[in-house]
Amino acid sequence: MQKLIKKFDKKSIVISAILISIGVIAGVIISSNLGWIPLGQARVEPIPPRITQQLAETEKAFVEISKRVTPAVVNISTTKTMKGLERSPLSPFFQDPFFRRFFGDEFFREHEMPRKRKEQSLGSGVIVSEDGYIVTNNHVVEGADEIKVLLSDRREFVGKVVGADPKTDLAIVKIKDSDLPAIVWGDSDQIEVGEFVLAIGSPFGLNQTVTSGIISAKGRANVGIADYEDFIQTDAAINPGNSGGALVNIMGELIGINTAIFTRSGGYMGIGFAVPSNMAKSVMESLVKEGKVTRGWLGVYIQDITPELAKQFKLNANTGALVSDVMEGSPAEKAGLERGDVIMQYNGKEVENNSHLRNMVAQTPVGKAIDVKIIHDGGEKKLKVTIGELPANMAKGETGEGASDGIFEGVTVQNLTPEFRERLEIPDKIRGIFVTTVEAGSPAEEYGLKAGDVVMQINKKDTKTIKDFNKIVDDIKKGDSILILVYREGMTIYITMSP
Repeated sequence: MQKLIKKFDKKSIVISAILISIGVIAGVIISSNLGWIPLGQARVEPIPPRITQQLAETEKAFVEISKRVTPAVVNISTTKTMKGLERSPLSPFFQDPFFRRFFGDEFFREHEMPRKRKEQSLGSGVIVSEDGYIVTNNHVVEGADEIKVLLSDRREFVGKVVGADPKTDLAIVKIKDSDLPAIVWGDSDQIEVGEFVLAIGSPFGLNQTVTSGIISAKGRANVGIADYEDFIQTDAAINPGNSGGALVNIMGELIGINTAIFTRSGGYMGIGFAVPSNMAKSVMESLVKEGKVTRGWLGVYIQDITPELAKQFKLNANTGALVSDVMEGSPAEKAGLERGDVIMQYNGKEVENNSHLRNMVAQTPVGKAIDVKIIHDGGEKKLKVTIGELPANMAKGETGEGASDGIFEGVTVQNLTPEFRERLEIPDKIRGIFVTTVEAGSPAEEYGLKAGDVVMQINKKDTKTIKDFNKIVDDIKKGDSILILVYREGMTIYITMSP
């Protein structure tokens, strides 16, 4: 019996040892897989992440685009001379309140001396030709005394402004070199919302910075950045210094010039705007060939189609541009366009709104015959219009708004439509033009003209339409005093303006 017990004990010990060993080994393996002990000690190889072929190809495409495009994007630094005032050598005493009260502010103003100071700023630009033409924003180089262009290979050149167009906030800079890495122009008319894009520039002076995003919207107008607006909106990060940089598509083609951001903080907030490449290319060709921007002219005053207007004119949608007036002798009048017509198509393209039509007309070569589809008295009609050249003294004629240089600079007006009358409760007997905007700091604002005013007369001449307004303003001579009769909030008042 004792022999049997001893034999059983030995057997149990062996089995127990084997089971303990198996348990230890299993515990080590399980622990290493669960991260309870270092993988190196457990000798378990890490499992690589699973990456789809499509994701890998997208990443590779972005890398290839960046390599190809970034050499064509340059850093632009400018130096401007700013004029100001500085105190006389007695300046320590000028800060004393007692001295200021005793001598008076007029005394201190007389002892201020003009001085000059240098101001530097940074922006971006895009090389669009091998012989050194660069597209950038007008606000990047405007008023610059000196322009330096830094390439991706660290070479630096002195830049010269070939021409600028403040109405689109574009400018062309030239540097002296050849065989430069030029970007390929893309067709901005073919882009779609949701497409991948890359924004390349020098935000905060950080050269060759690439950010990615999508096209958030297109055809953005009335942003208040330029006179002619047809912006591409993107969520690709754009910051100060990106202005003038490239917005490119997945093919590495230039589809926009980064221009501005919407921000409350001064930095990126997810909304950036770029001038479409087709508009930039058209402006560049005009500036290089002619030294100025020549814009097409139709000669109509137009307004957007509201739901109420669509109902009145029996339209199926709120698209198109309503003709509120036709100018005498204009291409539109010669083609047979009339007040009350609705322009639905221009050169085979659907007209979305008045800003869209205005931009298309502006980019049309002068003398080109264009097919225009309209709604006339409830029926469709096709006309052929030969586009003229926009007169130099017309700033915003194609939108139904008028703006002038000189004392009326910064003022935009519109014909007084029935819709405006009803909404603002303007009596039928009041005849005039409606002031839509008056820019802050403009001469007109200083003399008391306000948005919402109805200008009835200028120098005792009736201003019943935009046409009247433009004619009277054109006849005003330098130095003339101006008397304006205005209807405002139920009463008429006179405003005098002196240049």
